[in-house]
Amino acid sequence: MLAGVRGFADWRRVVAAEWCGVRIPSGYRPVPVDANPWGRCFRLLSDRATWRDLIWLQVDMTAGFVTALLPAALLFYPLEGFALAAGLWRVFTDGTYIGWWYAFVPVSGQASALAAGALGVVFLVASYHLTPSLLRVHFLLTRAVLAPGQGELAERVRVLTETRRAAVDTSAAELRRIERDLHDGAQARLVAMGMDLGTIEALIEKDPAKARELLARARKSSADALTELRDLVRGIHPPVLAERGLGDAVRALALRVPIASEVNVDFDGRRAAAPVESAAYFAVSEVLTNAVKHAGADRVWIDLRHSDGMLRIAVTDNGRGGARIGTGSGLAGIERRLGTFDGVLAVSSPAGGPTMVSLEIPCELS
Repeated sequence: MLAGVRGFADWRRVVAAEWCGVRIPSGYRPVPVDANPWGRCFRLLSDRATWRDLIWLQVDMTAGFVTALLPAALLFYPLEGFALAAGLWRVFTDGTYIGWWYAFVPVSGQASALAAGALGVVFLVASYHLTPSLLRVHFLLTRAVLAPGQGELAERVRVLTETRRAAVDTSAAELRRIERDLHDGAQARLVAMGMDLGTIEALIEKDPAKARELLARARKSSADALTELRDLVRGIHPPVLAERGLGDAVRALALRVPIASEVNVDFDGRRAAAPVESAAYFAVSEVLTNAVKHAGADRVWIDLRHSDGMLRIAVTDNGRGGARIGTGSGLAGIERRLGTFDGVLAVSSPAGGPTMVSLEIPCELS
């Protein structure tokens, strides 16, 4: 029932925008698509927007009915005047007494019926000019009830500000990690390789055997440095993600997991914004790491789909369960990452398993 009320309210939002240009924000909190019926019900009941919908139903049946009836009355009332002028007046009177009133015109014969028809023309012109304004009043009343209040908007701004600040802090920490990895890894190997090449240059005539040994070591150092650079780039933004999109990137990620995996994608060929794809990719990567290292799973299922303006990802494993979103955990990091995009993380992980991690990110595909 609550979902039906929400659907009706959303339909009214569409009508208000298309007919009168009145945009009514929804402000609904996302409901995990994989939640059980009771979980969905409690999630809906805990959302203030649901209670606004229920209040709006009562208002729409009273004051809303009146504001919607006025445009209809202005549109159809002229038809009565035209019908009287066309001869309908004879049904109500034989011309000797007042048999019908049309607005303030007493209709008792053909002459007064024609006057009613002329008044109907006036009402029709008034309807043409006033109906859009009256409909707009009706939809403005709808917006006054359905739109989030200033308090909710302020809370939303506060949450988004915190998530943006967390994203900035995370980005700064990531840059420091990249700098450290470059300094301790590839840079150190390249410096060592340069020293080896200098030694080789000095030994190439005096001790060719030693020079060949150092040359082989330099070749290995260059290969190791290239591997580390590739791993570092993959950790920043995997090339397959940039070139082929989220679906193929997650498939490639699943192939590197040392357990059986199954990936289902229903939006192949369509792309989300690059930051959204990156956030979703690294969130899935973290969940898969948890499934292997902490849950002891031997199989994982990954489902990616897009519906109702949401990118929905579900990762399920058959591990031991017991996963929780706690401070300092990988799941908490995922929640912060998704919060940057107003996304939602939900975890269902009873003791003994299975574990299902659901992610929802508002986005459009192109």
